Amino acid sequence: MNLLKALAAVSSMTLLSRILGFIRDTVVARAFGAGLATDAFFVAFKIPNLLRRLFAEGAFSQAFVPILAEYKNRRGDADTRILVDRVAGLLALVLVVITLIGIAAAPLIVYVSAPGFSSTPEKFALTIDLLRITFPYIFFISLVSLAGGILNTYSRFSVPALTPAVLNLTFIGFALLLAPYFDPPVKALAWAVFCGGVLQLALQVPFLLRLKMLPRFSFSFKDEGVTRVMRQMGPAVFGVSIGQVSLLINTIFASFLVSGSVSWLYYADRLMEFPTGLLGVALGTILLPSLAKHYSNQSSAEYSKLLDWGLRLTLMLALPAAAALAVLAVPLIATLFHYGQFSEHDVFMTRNALIAYSVGLLGLILVKVLAPGFYARQNIRTPVRIGIVALVATQAMNFAFMGWLQHAGLALAIGLGACLNAALLFYKLRQLKIYTPSHGWALFTLKVVLAILAMSVSLRLAAGPDAAWLAMKATAKVLHLTAVVALGGATYFASLWALGFRVRDFMQRGA
Repeated sequence: MNLLKALAAVSSMTLLSRILGFIRDTVVARAFGAGLATDAFFVAFKIPNLLRRLFAEGAFSQAFVPILAEYKNRRGDADTRILVDRVAGLLALVLVVITLIGIAAAPLIVYVSAPGFSSTPEKFALTIDLLRITFPYIFFISLVSLAGGILNTYSRFSVPALTPAVLNLTFIGFALLLAPYFDPPVKALAWAVFCGGVLQLALQVPFLLRLKMLPRFSFSFKDEGVTRVMRQMGPAVFGVSIGQVSLLINTIFASFLVSGSVSWLYYADRLMEFPTGLLGVALGTILLPSLAKHYSNQSSAEYSKLLDWGLRLTLMLALPAAAALAVLAVPLIATLFHYGQFSEHDVFMTRNALIAYSVGLLGLILVKVLAPGFYARQNIRTPVRIGIVALVATQAMNFAFMGWLQHAGLALAIGLGACLNAALLFYKLRQLKIYTPSHGWALFTLKVVLAILAMSVSLRLAAGPDAAWLAMKATAKVLHLTAVVALGGATYFASLWALGFRVRDFMQRGA
């Protein structure tokens, strides 16, 4: 399997989903703006979404996929099918319990996650109502992650990558068509989350049937494979999802700031998730099964070579994305969100958060590439220890930055914490001799930096003054931004080509 081709396929599906996500956010921003109702919804959605990343895309996937790959490569279809059935049964049981507890304990959860809301009874009560509607999302989306892990292990990457688009389409439909029928209208967004989870799960079923891997939900608490998955999953919650835990804690801090702070951070985070998902999640998705296979086959050289390939692609694509987000902060935010209730003040407040986030984009993506280097080897403890250090450092920076940078300080702390996390992961991979860098990294990095400088200059000149973007009509903004981004991309890749980069140099075979 050509991993570069697989990455392109996954990134393409992710790109479609992210574009729909931006359309979704544009629709939501125009209809609801940034205020009490959206703050309440974003907190209510952030909690089950955090649990999704902790238990589904985070700890569960990293614990389950390496063991599933081991069964597939060593034990055959029958044992693999039994593992899938029993893991699915236990996961479903745990999810039902978590969902019922979450609905019952909604007031306490809201108080803990956004204590500042308690001073505004209307906002606090609305957040509780919305959380009770959105909480079952964790049940559906965790089973979607189980299905995605199975499909990815069998090199069916496109369907899991496309699945998030279903939620975005559901959001758009509910916001545009059904919001007037709810009281208050923001409840339409909560029900979009619920229905989107159901539809995402339904999408996986035909593809699992083709593989003959549709789970049959059997129970065996003493099964060896299930025990290993559960043992790996617990500590992996910290190791994989430190960034998400930090985001939740940031929401707690932001709830004490001026109204709108939670929403400004949300919109900036949505822009950051575009390159993070397009590159970081996509690379992590395709690397994990191949790394697990190399580890299973005791191919240390190929294991290191594959990590090196992932790191080079990350540097080559994440650094220019960070620079572009910082340079084009206002054009991006104005084009996507500056409509209806989303004011000029909201644009500049979101800009501050986005620029702060962009400082740590490389770290955020590197964590998603480096962490699989440990999890494919079923090494949970090392990333856990590193993650705890990064989490503590992030909260210390929250206290240090929030006073004088307000919500942007919280975004900066997240980014710098991710960079620390990535640096420590890299150090341990080198120390344990899991990864040995190939030759030519210094020259490679210099060439990438030179290309980024050329791109940044072209973007700044082509974008023009920020104030002009606030006065443009929607169509003019979209066309202008498209042209600016196209020019920046062309400048960057033309510069790389002139410096000797070729596509064939990045071809890589995988499992």
